[in-house]
Amino acid sequence: MKRRLPPLNALRSFEAAGRLQSLTGAAEELSVTPAAVGHQVKSLEAYLQRQLVERRYRAIALTDAGRALLPGLTEGFDRLDDALEALDTFEERRALLVTCATSFASRWLVPRLDRFREAHPDIDVRLDATQRLVDLRREDFDLGIRFGPGHWDGLEADYLTEEEMIPVASPGLLARKPVERPDDLADHTLLHLDDGPGPAPVDWQRWLEAAGASGVDSSRGPSFSMESMAIQAAVDGQGIALISDVLAADEIKAGRLVRLFDLGLKSGLGLAYYLAYLPSRTRNPRAMAFRDWLLGEFEQLRNS
Repeated sequence: MKRRLPPLNALRSFEAAGRLQSLTGAAEELSVTPAAVGHQVKSLEAYLQRQLVERRYRAIALTDAGRALLPGLTEGFDRLDDALEALDTFEERRALLVTCATSFASRWLVPRLDRFREAHPDIDVRLDATQRLVDLRREDFDLGIRFGPGHWDGLEADYLTEEEMIPVASPGLLARKPVERPDDLADHTLLHLDDGPGPAPVDWQRWLEAAGASGVDSSRGPSFSMESMAIQAAVDGQGIALISDVLAADEIKAGRLVRLFDLGLKSGLGLAYYLAYLPSRTRNPRAMAFRDWLLGEFEQLRNS
């Protein structure tokens, strides 16, 4: 059903002026000038083709038409206020929806989420780990952790960190078959990433060339569609993986993986990890609490 509704500003101005019996009082409530309120009331009268108020010195009085209209408008605005309050309550109670890549979630974010819960026990986080690129403009997510150029239409993006691809292996594997020079990789199984069509920005061939290795077949060895699987295979001693230093950091710190050599390669494409979100999410205190915590975590990592 098509509603016959005048402009909202005109209705708000008349409702406030009629309820307060004052253009000045209505202006203070609406944070505008008395002249602006008077103009809106006149525009409503013109729209309805009825006189709604009688203007008196420093006050107004409602006409019969104005008295008939006012109660319904006041009730309507009260119900709108209740609806917005209910929405605020819903937003406070629903979980904060965060999306990120599967490997980043399992290898970096999940192990640290308990620290966020300790700092913000009243905020529940629902984490969606996926390989697809979520459209934050159309889907109901509050925040997204992305690896990319940092520029996405319609989104804010906070820099988190860059990454380098580094070779890692388990201590047990190295105890059985040490690696002292890049050429020694010829005696090991290389673990590869195959996370989509097209060549990887950094792969074993590029790393071996940069390291000056010879006699190493860069094409052999199993491939994994997710970095977390390659990391786990390396932890299990199945071979040597070329993986993100960000995602391998906890395994290296715990001694489950050992970094080989100082050489790490960046993509060279200006890619990094970012926290992305709609500009409107800056008005959500729970989303901003997560943002501040995440930025703080990466700041600590850079300073450690």
